[in-house]
Amino acid sequence: MTSNITETKIATKSITLIQAINDGMKTVLERDDTTLILGEDVGKNGGVFRATDGLQEIFGDDRVIDTPLSESGIIGTSIGLAVNGFKPIAEIQFMGFIYPAYDQIMTHASRIRMRTMGRFSVPMVIRAPFGAGVRAPEIHSDSAEALFTHMPGIKVVCPATPYDAKGLLISAVEDPDPVLYMEPMHNYRSFREEVPIDYYTVEIGKGIKRTEGEDVTLITWGAMVPLVEKVANQAKENGISCEVIDLRTLYPIDEGLIAESVKKTGRAVIIHEAPRTGGLGNDIVSIINDTSFLYLKAPIERVTGFDVPVPFSSLESHYLPTPDRILKGIEKVTNF
Repeated sequence: MTSNITETKIATKSITLIQAINDGMKTVLERDDTTLILGEDVGKNGGVFRATDGLQEIFGDDRVIDTPLSESGIIGTSIGLAVNGFKPIAEIQFMGFIYPAYDQIMTHASRIRMRTMGRFSVPMVIRAPFGAGVRAPEIHSDSAEALFTHMPGIKVVCPATPYDAKGLLISAVEDPDPVLYMEPMHNYRSFREEVPIDYYTVEIGKGIKRTEGEDVTLITWGAMVPLVEKVANQAKENGISCEVIDLRTLYPIDEGLIAESVKKTGRAVIIHEAPRTGGLGNDIVSIINDTSFLYLKAPIERVTGFDVPVPFSSLESHYLPTPDRILKGIEKVTNF
């Protein structure tokens, strides 16, 4: 993975993405006594993925709180805490479990600032592991980001690397409005990266170029980022120079970065694992049409999941974008 750590003399440690999330939560809990964590099994058991491992022992069960098995209750309680001066970090064990809480997020968390004409805000973070490729049971692997990028009043972020995971989490906790923090499960322990030991932030709303290229812009996020980088290297061996854009924030999206890259390359392939219909890729197509249409040398291509629920494990690999499908998309726009 391409690191975005500037060349300064700072103390770092090599950690995985899940360890970076844990470190980010530890950092904000130490800095601000109003920060709380709540969710199913987040305390004594340290979370289903051990994201909160050890935090209850350090900060106590009044700040790292085990809740009943009720997603709507977790989010509803977090909203009440947030409007009363706390900064809750609510864990939803899997993104597919978030649907019972959708009403609380849609009708309350995202609207209270508007409803009270700015008197109250809702500074809360909703952590939600998502994505396929980990052989989880039904409903555990959904990629439902488009439900929330269509919701004014809530920000949506999705780190792909350990560095971004810690920095974006700290930024999300410090944001005055609700933030959905999507965690790609496939990346949890798949690689390590040097991450600063101390406090730092990654700005919400800013994507990053993972690789520079001249021929095709590849736009993606989450677990697809390392896969797309590998395919870009493969395409380079075939004489195609790909620029890889990791959005990092899905709402508000970095339209300037997308436009800059597509104007340079004249071609774009959007890769995401969510279903094709209604996916965020459609909004990115619209952004390119609005900002860069006259620069295009080929129609925009999308490589996505299929319009079906994530299948059981034996078919999961067929559902996800594969290197072959992505490479064919690259070749299609290149040879148009």
